[in-house]
Amino acid sequence: MSQIPPSAASLRGAVDLSSLVNRPAPGAQAAGAAASGVASGPAGEPGAGVSVPSLLLDGTDATFSQILELSNAVPVVVELWASWSDGSRILAPLMQKLILEYGGQFMLVRVETDTNPQLAAAFQAQTVPTVAAIIGGRPVSLFEGAQPEQSIREVLEQVAQLGVQNGVTGVAVPADGRGLPGAGPDGDGEAAEPVEEPLPPHHAEAFDAISRGDYKGAIAEYEKAIAQSPRDALAMAGLAQVKLLDRLDGQSLDEIRSAGAANPTDMDAQLLVADLDVSGGHVDDAFDRILTLFAKADQATKDVLRARLLELFEVVGTDDARVTAARRRLTMLLY
Repeated sequence: MSQIPPSAASLRGAVDLSSLVNRPAPGAQAAGAAASGVASGPAGEPGAGVSVPSLLLDGTDATFSQILELSNAVPVVVELWASWSDGSRILAPLMQKLILEYGGQFMLVRVETDTNPQLAAAFQAQTVPTVAAIIGGRPVSLFEGAQPEQSIREVLEQVAQLGVQNGVTGVAVPADGRGLPGAGPDGDGEAAEPVEEPLPPHHAEAFDAISRGDYKGAIAEYEKAIAQSPRDALAMAGLAQVKLLDRLDGQSLDEIRSAGAANPTDMDAQLLVADLDVSGGHVDDAFDRILTLFAKADQATKDVLRARLLELFEVVGTDDARVTAARRRLTMLLY
């Protein structure tokens, strides 16, 4: 069983989203909740029912104050995504499946970063997908990038524990437990979900394989897509994401960390720690680990380290500032 959930940040040190909230005047909160279709149950009352339109909602810069209020009663999981991100496509069905399986213990709010820059900045989303939670109006960092299903499940268990510790133990009762209301939580009515363009055949086969947990099958499909179209950037990013999932699948966090600490010069052990760091959002640590090894390695080892580093660049996103900095350092080490 995989035991590699990224660490949840302390609530005390979390980023404050209060700048996005227009706090209602006394007496206005109930009216606003009724208008949105979200009725807050009493926070802190274990198992209190909280009426919501759906367990799966869209969040926007303009409507997020309602989500913050809702998080006082039910833990809210926030998935920041982008339509151009293969990692977002990989993660989305897993997140929705798991949230629905928990039967109202959590809400899932999806935020498209390209159209909601305030929220992307507030959550400090340096890459997509990025997943966080909000408990009692306070955000908690969870992880970046696509993750194995078991790891996501373990992260959700951590979120549930944080909810109990902070008195946020309500249960969401959805009027409609299917789909994402296009109008979000502000009550302007439901719009039809946007219809995504069909995926190319090998991409579609890769996603089907991922949903079955068949990472090697997904790798094979992405490799076929790249063979057909060497400039297929989405296939290259998807391949890097799935290879990372495959390497970490079935691994234990403690075992990976212990092996890395006990074998500081072992390339395979250090690369697995770097994979773990990227999966948990510790991107700079991962890049530094590989580049430090690179500086001392022989040529054959450098070739392996460089290949893994370039692959992780694809996972994080080649436009990410952390990738740019690491690429610059790699160039300096090469020449």
